[in-house]
Amino acid sequence: MLKLLIGWVLSGLALMGVTYIVPGIQVASFTTALIAAAVIGLVNMLIKPILVVLTLPVTILTLGLFIFVINGILFWAVGHFLDGFVVKTLMAGIIGALVYSVISWILSAIVIDKD
Repeated sequence: MLKLLIGWVLSGLALMGVTYIVPGIQVASFTTALIAAAVIGLVNMLIKPILVVLTLPVTILTLGLFIFVINGILFWAVGHFLDGFVVKTLMAGIIGALVYSVISWILSAIVIDKD
């Protein structure tokens, strides 16, 4: 349970970091970042698998690169549904989702114990 909470806080920190790296993404506060991180996690867990299956032919034709577009669309959509979390363009969503994943992965690798 503690690892889950630490992971959630790290995801919120990663989202705050994305706002400094990617133009077109804004987060109003750390609380908003935590809420957005939770919603992004839920969307990735519930909606992303459905979209991956539905777009499988396109994903195969693009050698898997269409997954980046799916991640960007979901990131962009969460930005449109939450107050205080703004993703201005789809391209900002694609880049933001990629940067968010990398920062979150690095923070998790550093902080969370592998035992």
